[in-house]
Amino acid sequence: MHYQPQRHLLQDRIILVTGASDGIGREAALTYSRYSASVILVGRNEEKLRSVAHEIQQAGGIPARWFTLDLLTCTPQECQQLAQKIAIHYPRLDGVLHNAGLLGDVCPMDQQKPEVWQQVMQVNVNGTFMLTQALLPLLLKSESGSLVFTSSSVGRQGRANWGAYAASKFATEGMMQVLAEEYQNRHLRVNCINPGGTRTKMRANAFPTEDPQKLKTPR
Repeated sequence: MHYQPQRHLLQDRIILVTGASDGIGREAALTYSRYSASVILVGRNEEKLRSVAHEIQQAGGIPARWFTLDLLTCTPQECQQLAQKIAIHYPRLDGVLHNAGLLGDVCPMDQQKPEVWQQVMQVNVNGTFMLTQALLPLLLKSESGSLVFTSSSVGRQGRANWGAYAASKFATEGMMQVLAEEYQNRHLRVNCINPGGTRTKMRANAFPTEDPQKLKTPR
C-alpha cells in the first residue's frame, strides 16, 4: 500500500535545510513546504535560494526565508550570527536537515590532493559541526525536534577511490551518534539518512559515464 502523507502533516513545524539551492536539498525544502511546514533555506547562492523561495510562494506555501552561508569558508562566529538572525524571525527550530556537502576528488588515496581533502572535511564535517552547535539552542526549544545529517553508504563501508568523501561521512555518522546519545533524554531526535544513488550534479561528477535515466530523481 502506497503511503500518502496528509496535506498538513508538517503544519506549525519550522524546518531549516542546508544546501537548499540545488538537488536533494531543494526538493526537500519544496516537499516540506508542500506539507505545510515553514521552511528556512540556507546555502551559498543567494540567487538560487531566492528562486526556491519563489517556487514555494508560487505553489501556495508559507513564505520561506533564506540565508546565505558558505560552509567552505564559514567561521563559528558566522554560524552564531546566522542563528541569531534566525531567532529574530522564528521562536524555535523543529527540524534541521544538513544536506549541503562536497564530493571532492574520486581517486586513489595516493593521488588525493591535501587541499581538496581539507575542503571536503571543512564542508562535510567542520562547517556542519559549527552550524549544528549554533542551531542547537533553537532546536532544543522545540517539543519534538529532529536533527538529520545526510550520509552515504561509503560512510559505513569504505570504498576504493572515495577517500575524503568516505572519511567525512564516517565522521558524520560518528557526530550523529554522539549527539543522539547526548540528547537521548531531551526532546531531540538525531539521525542520518542515506538517499542512495540520486540524479544530482554531485552524482554526475562522481559517475560521469553513468546513465542518469537509471537513477531516481530527488523528489
